[in-house]
Amino acid sequence: MKVILLGSNIGKRQEYLDKASDLIERRIGKIVLSSSVYETEPWGFTNTGLFLNKVVCLDSSPEPEILLKSLMQIETDMGRRRTGHQYTSRLIDLDILFYGDRIIESRDLVIPHPKLHLRKFTLVPLNELFQNFVHPKLGKTINELLKACNDPLVVKIYEGKGNQKVSSE
Repeated sequence: MKVILLGSNIGKRQEYLDKASDLIERRIGKIVLSSSVYETEPWGFTNTGLFLNKVVCLDSSPEPEILLKSLMQIETDMGRRRTGHQYTSRLIDLDILFYGDRIIESRDLVIPHPKLHLRKFTLVPLNELFQNFVHPKLGKTINELLKACNDPLVVKIYEGKGNQKVSSE
């Protein structure tokens, strides 16, 4: 289970999520599960642009470090420019949340994502797909992490065009 969070809060947000999903499938691996798209308030900074977020699960992918480089290349190819500020508006943001039950802590990559348990915009779509998955480092299910999360920001199903789930079942 290789799980990626997709997010966008600039411009044609849904189109950016769709394009990123397409590029992930063409360059990295088949998306076998996709959560609903959620509209969320920015986390860690104030901005008028709401994010669209969704979680996708790949059936296979390269090793984690190569996956990270591939995702960063997709972001660059789509027009994302890294400013050095951690929390800022962006055309597209692609984060590795889980790589199965592997724990990786290197200079360039930390898996599971170190802040996913603090963010409802991550936990809500994860809970839709994997509520009983046990976080390999924290030892709690996604559902337990969501119930314990103190994040006050609003996360709601996006009612816009194109909010269909993808499932291989």
